[in-house]
Amino acid sequence: MIKTENLKLVQEWDKTFAKSDKVEHNKVTFANRYGITLAADMYVPKNAEGKLPAIAVSGPFGAVKEQCSGLYAQTMAERGFLTIAFDPSFTGESGGQPRFMASPDINTEDFMAAVDFLSLCDKVDPDRIGIIGICGWGGMAINAAALDTRVKATAAMTMYDMTRVNAKGYFDSQDSEEDRYNAKAAMNAQRIKDYAAGEYTLGGGVVDPLPEDAPLFVADYYDYYKTDRGYHARSLNSNGGWNVIGCESFINQPILMYSNEIRSAVLIVHGTKAHSFYFGKDAYDNMINGNKYTDNKEFMPIEGAVHTDLYDGGEKKVIPWDKLELFFGKYLK
Repeated sequence: MIKTENLKLVQEWDKTFAKSDKVEHNKVTFANRYGITLAADMYVPKNAEGKLPAIAVSGPFGAVKEQCSGLYAQTMAERGFLTIAFDPSFTGESGGQPRFMASPDINTEDFMAAVDFLSLCDKVDPDRIGIIGICGWGGMAINAAALDTRVKATAAMTMYDMTRVNAKGYFDSQDSEEDRYNAKAAMNAQRIKDYAAGEYTLGGGVVDPLPEDAPLFVADYYDYYKTDRGYHARSLNSNGGWNVIGCESFINQPILMYSNEIRSAVLIVHGTKAHSFYFGKDAYDNMINGNKYTDNKEFMPIEGAVHTDLYDGGEKKVIPWDKLELFFGKYLK
């Protein structure tokens, strides 16, 4: 086993969702190939016997495992899977310095490191491992599935392609050489300021207070990250956000390049009223274009759901738990 850093982990229950009496919960750590130690919550069905199918969960982009990834992990454990919800590198309780950075490479590796860990867990069947990515980590999960042949099934929930939105803006509204040049020039100027100051400047989390003229999706984010519904003290989006230059490399490093070579099962779930719907729909279309393995690929629209409804279900409780159980039950059998 690769040596891990001794992280200081909170042991008491500090999640944004209620603790289930149907699963056992404990904290675990594991290292990725860059030597960064990741912190995770493990959920195991009570009274489970034998080797179990397992699922690693992460996301949304700028959230922590005490928020919706933990809810997904705990709920899927209630349905018979051993699960972990982990904080990505540089965030939450996980290691990595400096804090609040993101990387298409390292964050894809975080999922693969979770598969390493689960493969050697004595309660897990290493041939029955899947992953769930939420929001920006939905794109990372698909990218990991394209690289990691050990992953047998992947679900991407209300996904973002973070490389696309950083390079082209929302709805591809800034998809020009001029726009990208200006964005890169601003970040590079910020690098000089940060280097001179000896610290990195935070970009700011979800806007607070919410402006009256805020777009609907910004209001949706506020309703989750800035209220009792989803606020958490370690969440980037609930507080100071990523570093201004934290996502700079996303502009120049597109993910999902070889998603149409994924042989394993993939389920993409997206709300039809989500501002991000086009990310999921286009990712699915690109994934099946020229792919010889389309029988195990599926796009599932959730009628009327907005982006954050798939974080915790929203008022209408729209997360398709039965579908997720059937999907992973079929492909992790």
